[in-house]
Amino acid sequence: QVQLVESGGGFVQAGGSLTLSCTASGSIFSNNVMGWYRQAPGKERELVSYRSSGDRTVYADSVKGRFTISRDNAKNTVYLQMTSLKPEDTAVYYCNVYVNSYNYWGQGTQVTVSS
Repeated sequence: QVQLVESGGGFVQAGGSLTLSCTASGSIFSNNVMGWYRQAPGKERELVSYRSSGDRTVYADSVKGRFTISRDNAKNTVYLQMTSLKPEDTAVYYCNVYVNSYNYWGQGTQVTVSS
């Protein structure tokens, strides 16, 4: 079992920055993928970015060049630095860990970007 605790969401004006963090505890094995998804009102949950324990990194096209994902493996923590935020980035952001063929989800943190 894996537990995820997220923090860092909030309200920001367009062009601003926020950093999300997610710390995992429990049965975290060395081979895993940690990442972030988001869900805006009335839309499906979508991938934002993920980073594997082997440092393979993927970004959604909509966030490339603006968001940066990083990991601190010693702390089982994944970060999402978000810059140049746009109103369309407004969503609930969910931390995700994929380990042992199973997906674990955080509780979600709200990010609101005003125009």
